[in-house]
Amino acid sequence: MTSDYHDYNLFFKFIEAYAPSGFDGINPKDPLMEELEILMEINNQFLYMADAIQMKIHFTSKGSKALLGIASDELSFYHFMEATHPFDIQRLNLGRAKIVKIAQDLFIAEKGYTILSTNYKYRIPSGKYSDFLVQCYLFYTAIPYKTVFFLKIHTNIDWYKRIKNGYHYYIGTDLSCFRYPDNDLLRKGNIFSAREFEILKLIASGLGSEEIAGKLFLSVHTVNTHRRNVLLKSGKTHISDLIYDLRDRGVL
Repeated sequence: MTSDYHDYNLFFKFIEAYAPSGFDGINPKDPLMEELEILMEINNQFLYMADAIQMKIHFTSKGSKALLGIASDELSFYHFMEATHPFDIQRLNLGRAKIVKIAQDLFIAEKGYTILSTNYKYRIPSGKYSDFLVQCYLFYTAIPYKTVFFLKIHTNIDWYKRIKNGYHYYIGTDLSCFRYPDNDLLRKGNIFSAREFEILKLIASGLGSEEIAGKLFLSVHTVNTHRRNVLLKSGKTHISDLIYDLRDRGVL
């Protein structure tokens, strides 16, 4: 049994062992699965493996019951929509759309993988909301049939208090970013404050500074200060370029 419970190599061993069967008929008594379940229990995690083309969940680990209150054999995509905090629903929908787009691109290319990770607030069994890091590893395979599978790992990160300012976001192919969350990982993409995101969303919806000021009960000067700050943080020259980039990445 591994002594490093933050080592993600076990997830890749899981993929290697069960991808040929399409992640069906997984034996919970398999020593690999027993070790993986112990690792996730220690890390406050659970996973599911799904077909991103058919949008079908093939396997869910037993930790979903403790962390979300949903038994592994009952978990569906609906449960995530229902359990997500209302403030995060829009980002959840954008994330889903991005996963579908990534899966289609990988399927057409017939090769490759992509990592996508961000955080959402999910309702836990107590009825309160907790912060979860959601890490998706999408990969093309031709065995047992041509498709794109995605491994989705959910980790409770209530310990990370700085997530209140903006949120984590990563998309790419750097495998070093697919690891147990630490401060450096969670700071990726975490550059805008909650107020700045709120103003960006209103700008994206077509509102001007005066309309935003009235809606948020702020001065026009304050709104324009926020607009300047988000451009400085992003390194962009025009707000329209920033909004286009955030939409393209599935953030806004």
